[in-house]
Amino acid sequence: MNTQKITGAEAVVKCLLEEGADLIYGYPGGAIMPIYDELYKYQDKLQHVLTRHEQGATHAAQGFARATGKVGVAMATSGPGATNLITGIADAQIDSTPMVCITGQVASHLLGSDAFQETDIIGISTPVTKWNYQITNAEEIPEVLAKAFYIARSGRPGPVLIDITKDAQLNTFDFSYQKCKGIRSYKPKPDIDSTKIQEAATIINNAKKPLIVFGQGIILGEAETELKAFIEKADIPASWTILGLSALETKHPLNVGMVGMHGNYAPNVLTNECDVLIALGMRFDDRVTGDLSKYAKQAKVIHFEIDPAEVDKNVLTDVAVLGDVKETLTQILPLIDRNNHDNWKKEFDKKKQLEFDKVIKSDLYPEKEGLNMAEVLEQINIASNDDAIIVSDVGQHQMFACRYAKFSQTKSNITSGGLGTMGFALPAAIGAKMGVPNREVVAIIGDGGYQMTIQELGTIFQTKVPVKIVVLNNEFLGMVRQWQELFFDKRYASTEMVNPDFVTIAKGYHIEANRVTKREDLASAVQKMMASKESYFLEVCIEKENNVFPMIPTGASVSDMRLS
Repeated sequence: MNTQKITGAEAVVKCLLEEGADLIYGYPGGAIMPIYDELYKYQDKLQHVLTRHEQGATHAAQGFARATGKVGVAMATSGPGATNLITGIADAQIDSTPMVCITGQVASHLLGSDAFQETDIIGISTPVTKWNYQITNAEEIPEVLAKAFYIARSGRPGPVLIDITKDAQLNTFDFSYQKCKGIRSYKPKPDIDSTKIQEAATIINNAKKPLIVFGQGIILGEAETELKAFIEKADIPASWTILGLSALETKHPLNVGMVGMHGNYAPNVLTNECDVLIALGMRFDDRVTGDLSKYAKQAKVIHFEIDPAEVDKNVLTDVAVLGDVKETLTQILPLIDRNNHDNWKKEFDKKKQLEFDKVIKSDLYPEKEGLNMAEVLEQINIASNDDAIIVSDVGQHQMFACRYAKFSQTKSNITSGGLGTMGFALPAAIGAKMGVPNREVVAIIGDGGYQMTIQELGTIFQTKVPVKIVVLNNEFLGMVRQWQELFFDKRYASTEMVNPDFVTIAKGYHIEANRVTKREDLASAVQKMMASKESYFLEVCIEKENNVFPMIPTGASVSDMRLS
């Protein structure tokens, strides 16, 4: 094995290059300065993007990872730099996003002394990382970073944090690199039990009213082709969680829509009428299930899952099919009978029509003078031919985006699911666009979440990344306001927003900007934005009390979904 004597800082850069990382997001500072000095020397091989806040670096790395399937990389200094990464790391952990974060740390002899900008980032990040480790010896760097990338991307992906003391960055050692191919005691993929595959196939073949709910596991496992073959052969209606969205094209006849609190009416209500519920790469989140004591009690539950910890955690299963979902679907497909569930599918058609009449019709073709969020998404669908990557923030606009955006290919819906992080979309859209520069990336953001990371307009200005930004401005924290309207007698406590002139701010960053207040101007404004070859900001002024329905009230059953 060839070795060369280099500093720990240079070793970090070489490790990143060995792992195929050519794009990282970060913010420099004293404790990580040696690594940044080496990055300066490797600018031709490794692009560093200076975000305006460390949280922006993690969200950008997430957007990159979600759009590409690769490991995102974020970097920060010690103390507040490191702690500012935590929100993005926690978001990546609950949404299973592969990410490696590298933080600088005070010199090892100062650890525990409350030195300037020292924090126990290992202790702080332990609950929200898949793995973390503090390096105090330069010689550890190659092996630890190889493990970091392996752990981040293998099995159920997630974030890893590596903290490196300043002396470990400065000391020299004989460098060599070997990629990690396995770790004793860490088994990223459970063995597949063929008897469970057979049991599941028997139940599915005998089902009269089967329903599939698929999640992001399909996308992470690159099992989109297997999913499509499975549902078509078995003729099973397929619904999705918000992170599973785009794994199956929107127009597919067996795509019956979104489950969850603001999902589609048919798949939610019929969850409590199906006889077999097949969960594929999803974790039965509380926003999906509602009242667990009344969730799918009549159904046999089959759970395809890579993480054994998720099985029977929330919903008890009749058959658990452990393993990589691409492999388990491949194995079960030959055992599945060609079936016909036309009568069952008609139940979905009836409820779909009911939802259209009661909700969708007025969302897309409102009689009110004020603009509706759904109209904006529909114009983006038209302008992009259903082919844009939609990066949504958190709130009402997120639910409208997931309900009304249309997708023709996978990895097209990027949003903060489990943590629900306001401020996610703008930096995540930067990462997504830089990861997949040949696709249009549109950030859909509310006026509240936008102002949490609005400083990342500076990153767009400096990098010239051509992101399209749409702020749906209703001058409220819309989701909270909706709950206050429905459940707190319209006591709008601390939810009304007094906003700045967003268009002027965008222009201050030399980003072309426009504002729409009238319906007759919307289509042309969206077309102009989508036609631009550069970054573009579009503010759409929305009806203030624009609610998102259907809705499952907190603690209610999926059967209790409200259409109004």
